[in-house]
Amino acid sequence: MSETGDVKKIFNVGIVAAFITLAFVGTLVIRIPIPATGGYFNLGDTFVMTAALLYGPIIGGMVGLIGPAMADAVGFPSFILATAVVKGLEGVAIGFIAAQNKKHTLAYPLIALICGIIILVAGYYIFEAIIYPLLAKRIPFFGVTDAKAALVEIVPNLIQGVISAVIAFGIWRIFTSLKE
Repeated sequence: MSETGDVKKIFNVGIVAAFITLAFVGTLVIRIPIPATGGYFNLGDTFVMTAALLYGPIIGGMVGLIGPAMADAVGFPSFILATAVVKGLEGVAIGFIAAQNKKHTLAYPLIALICGIIILVAGYYIFEAIIYPLLAKRIPFFGVTDAKAALVEIVPNLIQGVISAVIAFGIWRIFTSLKE
């Protein structure tokens, strides 16, 4: 491998590690409990979304898969599975859609973020209303929520997604304007 390729690999590892850390801290530091499900409002999505907008689907997916799920390990372990899947998909989708932005318009990042919000809200609803109750029949550990509680969490998840998307969009604009 060339020296340039090695530097790029090291840079990417550093970016992934930094954004995983930011997503972990953003998820862990601001935790507003949602009593109906045992989940919580946080701003970790900000860094998943930002990583995906700036660096694409692989880095966005890795950040979403690892950072917020690690934060769930501290006090909310039953949500690790849902968080890893939902936020990993969120990062991949946002990164993939944003990467199609060949003309450097605002439309693709905005569409990407809207899709990320939909994945966040719908993903947690599916896990909390359907998947976890099914898993709980065999593994009591997952018996933390049901369809009624999942409905209650739609609005907080939507607010969390919108706030995170607005902040991520701002960060993306700052970083992309510096490149121009």
